[in-house]
Amino acid sequence: MTESWRFGPVAEDDFEPLLAIRTDVMREHLERVGRYTPERSRRMFRGHFDEPGTRLILHDGVRVGCVGFREHEQEIRIDSFYLERRLHGSGLGTKILKALLAEADATGLPVRLEVLTGSKADRLYLRHGFVKLREDAIEGFYERLTSS
Repeated sequence: MTESWRFGPVAEDDFEPLLAIRTDVMREHLERVGRYTPERSRRMFRGHFDEPGTRLILHDGVRVGCVGFREHEQEIRIDSFYLERRLHGSGLGTKILKALLAEADATGLPVRLEVLTGSKADRLYLRHGFVKLREDAIEGFYERLTSS
């Protein structure tokens, strides 16, 4: 039996469960770079959650995460890509990223994102054609040009 995933629209009822996923997977990393407080985490996630382009990630019909895919005039921005910890290393993140990149390639726009310095997500993005443009003590800044 094949497991399936899909995107869905987010609703206000998704905010707290998705914030809990974000907190579970990001707290340790945010504490490492001195950027974690519950209030700041809530405020930052709320800002992204409310932007157009936030997508729910459903796995076998169950909410397991989210991602922001935001098309701007000169670029696509990916942010807030969170999956339940139990799914890390399962290949689901790669499948989702490939779908997002195929969608981005259809627009002809470069894709940009930030990753916390020292995060394992760095390897995922580098494997899929992103180049690290620069890095500071907090974040690495990445870009992937359109795949032709």
